[in-house]
Amino acid sequence: MPPAPDTVDPLPPAALYYPLGEPPVPGQALSVRPGVLWLRMPLPFALDHINLWALADGDGWAIVDTGTQTPEVLAAWRTLLAGDGALGGRPVTRVIATHMHPDHMGMAGWLTRKHDARLWMTREEYLMCRTLAADTGREAPDDAIRFYRRCGWPDEALDTYRARFGSFGKYMHALPDSFRRIVDGERLAIGDHVWRVVVGRGHSPEHACLVCDELDLMISGDQVLPRISSNVSVFPTEPDADPLGDWLASIETLRQGLPDTLLVLPAHGEPFIGLHARLDRLASGHARGLQRLRRSLAEPKRVMDLFGALFARPIDARSEVLGLATGETVAHLNYLRALGELEVTEGDDGVWRFQLAG
Repeated sequence: MPPAPDTVDPLPPAALYYPLGEPPVPGQALSVRPGVLWLRMPLPFALDHINLWALADGDGWAIVDTGTQTPEVLAAWRTLLAGDGALGGRPVTRVIATHMHPDHMGMAGWLTRKHDARLWMTREEYLMCRTLAADTGREAPDDAIRFYRRCGWPDEALDTYRARFGSFGKYMHALPDSFRRIVDGERLAIGDHVWRVVVGRGHSPEHACLVCDELDLMISGDQVLPRISSNVSVFPTEPDADPLGDWLASIETLRQGLPDTLLVLPAHGEPFIGLHARLDRLASGHARGLQRLRRSLAEPKRVMDLFGALFARPIDARSEVLGLATGETVAHLNYLRALGELEVTEGDDGVWRFQLAG
């Protein structure tokens, strides 16, 4: 799932250096380090691209993330994999998915079946992806309608949600029926190099980054992006979750555990140097949002009343990003609740109202 447009950092990224220049066009590749290629695919969303990575792996390539299942992405993959393509006609040895979202997983089934390769990813991401893909074509569950009604959604927005529900698998090829689990701290031998798995949480349940100390590289997926902050949301399946707590803890773990010299290879935007500065900016951005929420909660407020405070602009009930904005706002509210700073009540209208405790 691409980050919400509303989470664009309004300030220029501080202390970031972009050493690689223009990105490759779909169907082409750009060398990042020996045996590491930068690929880019189009996306059918407001965020219109995703970066993928090909790692030399013996006689073939390990592919990290895959793009969505669309005719444009399929054509780009066919060009890359052709005998005279940028991957030199060498096969795919394995597909590694940083996490479950369709822009990262959409072509995993096609690539693994075409090349008789295995899918490598963390267990929580694989199982969550299977669960959400199984919702494709279903009617919206009552629990989800109840959740968004408690957030203050009007009937018109709920009707739109019902009409759109079950579209998670729209851009995904059928998933492989098995996978090879990777875990935090594991070291993966890929070709001539070793990549260690570094798990982050908050944007998704068990997001895998890959770090190669020898090459001074980090494939960050959506866990660290140079210009936007990935959406951190609460969903109806777990309304009391605290993903923002997980996200902030992961920021601190990455900052303490990884060197600032790494060239970061993100899923969106351009590769950059300046990991610690970017992590600091991400943490401070959420801290500012939390402070704005605290100032707004002297009186009881619905979730939808708080969009202006958190995102610095109102979001209409008919907006395309209403769901992402709602999920991110609830994530910030649940974080404050976990700290004991908020009280929540449910009115006779079935809507939650939040207020500073005491």
